[in-house]
Amino acid sequence: MGNRKKISADKSKEARKALYYAKLNDVPTSPRKMRLIADMIRGVEVQKALGMLKFSTKECSSKMEKLLLSAINNWEQKTGQKAEDGNLIVSAVSVDCGRTLKRLRPAPQGRGYRIRKRSNHITIFVDSKNNDTKE
Repeated sequence: MGNRKKISADKSKEARKALYYAKLNDVPTSPRKMRLIADMIRGVEVQKALGMLKFSTKECSSKMEKLLLSAINNWEQKTGQKAEDGNLIVSAVSVDCGRTLKRLRPAPQGRGYRIRKRSNHITIFVDSKNNDTKE
């Protein structure tokens, strides 16, 4: 690794230490379906978002709920405060495309139809309300 690249990598690592987040890779759900859930909880208070995820009928909401609980736990460990006292909000949620498994399905006359089994990567950022207003 070049010196200039190493310096910029160290800067981004230091900037990331101040953020409170949780990341889940290779979730076997299409990114389009997961983005519906992500849009639902983005910018909402944490307790309200947990309630929305718990009672959602979507299958992928349970994975998003576990990830949000992990992000809350990361915030509690880094700050030493309780989540109820912090007025936490979901500051950002990003859903990126993961790997795609390509499969073949038998089709008439000896052909094969391609099936793409998509996956995604989810990152949830959590922050307190008073930190969000300073920026």
